[in-house]
Amino acid sequence: MVVDKRAKKEVFEWVEAIVIAVLLALVIKTFVIEIFQVEGHSMYPTLEDGERLVVNKFIYRFKEPQRGDIIIFKYPADPDYDYIKRVIAVENDVIEVKGGKVYLNNKLLQEDYIKEPTSGRFGPEKVPEDHFFVMGDNRNNSKDSRFPGVGFVPYENLKGKAVFVIWPLNKIGPIN
Repeated sequence: MVVDKRAKKEVFEWVEAIVIAVLLALVIKTFVIEIFQVEGHSMYPTLEDGERLVVNKFIYRFKEPQRGDIIIFKYPADPDYDYIKRVIAVENDVIEVKGGKVYLNNKLLQEDYIKEPTSGRFGPEKVPEDHFFVMGDNRNNSKDSRFPGVGFVPYENLKGKAVFVIWPLNKIGPIN
């Protein structure tokens, strides 16, 4: 009889610990951090297909995304999909792509992270309030704000900021 009480108590403690761990994991994944896998080559050379990243989901509760941040957001044309891109312009900025270069508020944007000059034309267009403009670092292989399915991304679609590569092991480190 004594054994049964101890066994029941031990089982209860294990169940309690597991429930607390699951709830804690759900809270962390929902509000604090999430692991994201890069799919595709639109962010090359900064990020490569298959890399796994830590995404800070908490940071944008306290501040707005900044130009240059690499973010995860819900794809506007189908919110079931997540996209990863770099913030190029924020609300009220004027963005233009011409002659292989990107201009932000009529000034040439210095971009040492891109793979090659940007083809095509876009704008000039002003970023609407509560929206931002994103582009992949591999500009000529990126479906980004220049395309109607993405367009200017509403802040409400923002999921978080990519901050750290955790896989593959030889790439572990902060994202610049």
